[in-house]
Amino acid sequence: MNLSIPRYQPADVWRGVTIYAGGDTAAALLLGEFHWGRMLGMALVGGGLYALEIPAWFRWIDRRVTASGAAASLRRTVLAMAYFNPLWIARHLLLIKLFSGLTNQIGWGLLRVGAWSFLANIPISLAGNFVVQNLLPLRHRFLGSAIFSALMAVYYAVSTRWFH
Repeated sequence: MNLSIPRYQPADVWRGVTIYAGGDTAAALLLGEFHWGRMLGMALVGGGLYALEIPAWFRWIDRRVTASGAAASLRRTVLAMAYFNPLWIARHLLLIKLFSGLTNQIGWGLLRVGAWSFLANIPISLAGNFVVQNLLPLRHRFLGSAIFSALMAVYYAVSTRWFH
């Protein structure tokens, strides 16, 4: 089994800081929920946690799916979606609540919101993850995914109201 140690790339850290914080800040402003702690927290998460784990997952997908063709493209897309699953969405929402100081809103209901958000956005997520996994070279996938996620941040923020 070939295990590689995840490593930070300076460009991914910077992209994670700016894009994840920017997307979430746009969502927060749209909902009237802007909070400095949230913005700074999401910048730390984007440049720290996400800049490490997302590129590592994408490298894993590339090692796992080496073939080309329609079946391989679908497999890469589904594996990317498997990463951004309802638990990932719930964790993302938990971090938003935590950084916003809304710890009283952290609970099992975030899993329900994550599940409904995931299910409701499957068509959009399929399209976005297909583009990221199959049309972008590996070195640009975190950037593409971060931009897609920033757009989805608005959806996730609004979904907390729709699905809560």
